[in-house]
Amino acid sequence: MTKSIAVVEDERDVADLLRHALEKEGFEVRVYHDGKIALAELLRKPPDLVVLDWMLPGVDGLEICKALRREPRTAETPVLMLTAREEEIDQVTGLEVGADDYITKPFSPRVLAARVRTALRRRATGSSDSEVLKVGPITIDQGRHQVTADGKVVSLTATEFKLLRFLASRPGRVRTRLEIVEAVSGEVAVLERTVDAHVTSLRRKLGAPGELVETVRGVGYRLREE
Repeated sequence: MTKSIAVVEDERDVADLLRHALEKEGFEVRVYHDGKIALAELLRKPPDLVVLDWMLPGVDGLEICKALRREPRTAETPVLMLTAREEEIDQVTGLEVGADDYITKPFSPRVLAARVRTALRRRATGSSDSEVLKVGPITIDQGRHQVTADGKVVSLTATEFKLLRFLASRPGRVRTRLEIVEAVSGEVAVLERTVDAHVTSLRRKLGAPGELVETVRGVGYRLREE
């Protein structure tokens, strides 16, 4: 079945470029130029994935992402944030509100299409394992796709969930950024700084137990055993 992609982008030349690149890959593409209209349509008829600009008329991309995560029908819909805002704090903010990936402009249409395919693949396979992993105060229920930290449910994006699951599968073992990229996305096109931003967002969402996610300078990350 053809996957549907919603592109929310107010710059019409960029929107046309995205439409062309994604339709060339065989996707059905719906384009919206206004945030308020887009949000109403996304909730009315959820797509398989959303490519979302940050700065939009009507309602901005962050608010749209938050709204999608609050609704059961769109809570698991992959969201790729596409924006000219390239500072690390902007990336962290985008990931914290629920974006699964963060792509800065200018961008390569081929790389973006690859990231779309990867996000759709993650959604299809992300909750196939029913095993429950527990490391200290962190519990990962893979069947339910649910994480608790200190007994409280933590809302994670699909990418953050997969990253935490990967680290928890071998507590105490150092995972390189390349290993994390390959395990979480399946595409080496993901930048190392994107991995760092996901880790930063994951730590904040976990609260105090986030301190167990340790940086090993010059190598990568590990989930410390308690």
